[in-house]
Amino acid sequence: MSFTPNTSAATPVGRGDLAEIEPDLAGAGLSIGIVMARFNKDVGEGLLSGCTHELKRLGVTNVTLATVPGALEIPLTLQTMAQSGRYDALVAIGCVIRGETYHFEIVSNESSRGVTDVQLTTGIPIANAVLTVENDDQAEVRMTQKGMEAAQCAVEMANLQKTLRKALK
Repeated sequence: MSFTPNTSAATPVGRGDLAEIEPDLAGAGLSIGIVMARFNKDVGEGLLSGCTHELKRLGVTNVTLATVPGALEIPLTLQTMAQSGRYDALVAIGCVIRGETYHFEIVSNESSRGVTDVQLTTGIPIANAVLTVENDDQAEVRMTQKGMEAAQCAVEMANLQKTLRKALK
């Protein structure tokens, strides 16, 4: 299932009197940063491929990639990039595959919490494409699509934040 913003012309009952901000997937002029974990590298590369191809399709030409050892290192690098003021949105890419120990839960939960914390404290949108799966097969099935969805999310949220900031001035 792919991420497709609701662009239907039909207006749901009760929303006709609302000023609605339409989803905007135009990426021209946006600067996007990507942080990719090298652990489970093949899956990370698949996510990255889906993401970068979709960013290009959406018109994004300014993309920076930073790689880190694993999912727990993603939030700090995202924070540094967000605080730089150079990026309209960021993408977190990685894969955590369940093993036989509790370590899966720690890495999954803490990396996700870290990504959310950075997004909320900096105001820079972050598309979280860190897969948390049971096995390699699940990761391989999801990686390209999830990378594409992360690109779409980053572009849409960057444009939404720009629109909201302009409207609230």
